[in-house]
Formats: sequence, structure tokens, C-alpha cells
Amino acid sequence: MSVLVQPVILAGGSGTRLWPLSRAAHPKQFHVLSGDTSLMQQCVQRLAGLDEPGLQTRAPMVIGNEEHRFLVLEQFRAIAVAPGPVLLEPTGRNTAPALTLAALESMHLGDDPVLVMAPADQTVADAGAFAAALRLAVRTAAAGGIVVMGVPPQRPETGYGYIESDNPAAAVADVSRFVEKPDATTAERYLAAGAFYWNSGVYVLRASAWLSALDRFRPDILQAVRKSWEPRAADSFFVRPDAAAFAAVPAESVDYAVMERCPGSGIPARVVRLEAGWNDLGAWDAVWQVLPHDAQGNASTGDVVAVGCKGSLLHATSRLVGAVGLE
Repeated sequence: MSVLVQPVILAGGSGTRLWPLSRAAHPKQFHVLSGDTSLMQQCVQRLAGLDEPGLQTRAPMVIGNEEHRFLVLEQFRAIAVAPGPVLLEPTGRNTAPALTLAALESMHLGDDPVLVMAPADQTVADAGAFAAALRLAVRTAAAGGIVVMGVPPQRPETGYGYIESDNPAAAVADVSRFVEKPDATTAERYLAAGAFYWNSGVYVLRASAWLSALDRFRPDILQAVRKSWEPRAADSFFVRPDAAAFAAVPAESVDYAVMERCPGSGIPARVVRLEAGWNDLGAWDAVWQVLPHDAQGNASTGDVVAVGCKGSLLHATSRLVGAVGLE
């Protein structure tokens, strides 16, 4: 029996840590920071590679801001991909309400698809490895439970949440616990333990599984989102929840609302190992990491001339940038 897959792209972030390039009116997911396409376009193209015998992928659904609606359409048009529904949040309420909107809309369209929730502002170096891991996650989620993509840590990173696994050597393992962003000492300990993953923020689960888990742990969020979704306005491109009702939705992340409560609850939470050169480009040092470096460790984008520089990130957008003696 074929598994129906609904990609869900979260495109509502503001990317404030990449200021001044990333701004509220034009956040980082719409910028080209690596390669020739924007971060959002790269996300769309990665998710388009999931089809194989037994998996049927719908057009990607987008959760975004009202202010960015035409930016979203232009991003799809430029890569000749037709989007699915574009759900427009009148105000940001974090990832749990966003995923709830996607689950309600997906089930309204028919069936109970496996949702692949992916932030629009990440990069992946190996698209093939990413697709293979995601297909494994889809098949795992189709059998029940909630799956998170876990990245083996490369350094004691304090900017990511962590996932502890009962069997870190396995491609699929049960989650023992989710832990918040650690301090440097704790991150060192997690790295040495070898039982932890970085939390990529990419979740795979059936729409009904999310709604059921949310109803158990945070019924207030489910009821509030449903109250805003039911009187929605829809046209050929956009789906708009009721603005006044959505403003009353509690703001909460997927992790806080549900995922951290799953281990030991009877709701299966599993982690699929993701080794694909993942990076969430959360800050400028992360952008430097994913770009090619010259012999002096400099990474540059655009029209750049560097003299006597070492280990620097030089980003030019509309004019020549010259740098002398930076380190």
C-alpha cells in the first residue's frame, strides 16, 4: 500500500541572528546564502526527491506570514515548482500551532498523510543522503509514532537542542529524552557520551498522530488553532485562518508542546540518524562553515576582493566589497 507524504515547509521565521542581511520584510529563508538558490528553494527541491515506489508525495504545503505571501509564490515560480496550499499566519505563534494548521489542512484535503515538517532556512550538503534518511523516517512514521531527524554532533555546540537515544549506532532508535540547549560544559559531556544527536527540527509523523498527541498534552493549543482554522478564508493560492482567533492561540514550539513529553508516555518517539551535512545557518559563523574556503580560510559571496585576510566571511550583495587585513 502506498504511503501518502505531505511536505510541510515552515517559512515564517525572521532569522534575526543574520541581521542586517535578514530582516523582518525579507528574512533569511528567501536569501541565497549558499549555492545558486535561496534556502527555501533548496528546501523545496530536497523534499521533491522523496518519491520512490510505495511513496506518493503531494505538492509542498507552506506555512508563512501574511506579509511574505508573494515572496513565497515567487520563490516557487523561479524554480518551476507548483506549491500546495500556502497557509498564512496573521501573527507568529511558533512551530506547534503552525504544524497544527498543517495537520488540519492535510486531513481536510483527504486521507491521513505522513507530514514531513521542515524549516525553510536550513542547508544540506548531501541531498541524496538526506532523501534516503527521510524516506526511512517516512516509513517509520507510517507505522505509528513520531520521528525526529537527529544529526550526530560534530562539536560541543551550545546553540542546538539535543536528543538522547537508547541506541545511537542504529539508523532508527527510540528517544530516551529531549534536552534543551546546554551550556558549554554540558555540551562537552554530551559529545563525549556518544549517545546524543543535535535536534534538526525536522519532524516526520502522521497528521492524526500529531493531533492526537497535541490533544493529550496541550488541548488548549489544538482547540484554539481549530477555532481559527474552521472559519478560514481560501482562494486559489492562500488559506487564511481567522486573524482574531489565531491571535489567541498560545505560542509554543513542537518540542515544548509535545516532543519532550513523549518519552515514557506510551507515544513512540524515534530518532532517525541524519548524516547529510546539515546546518541550520542560525548565525553568521554557520554561514562561514558551509561556504567554500580559500587557502587563508576566507569564505566569500558576491563581488569581493580580499588582501591579507584570514578566516573571514565576506558577503557582497549589490556592490564590490574590498577587505584588507581582516582576521
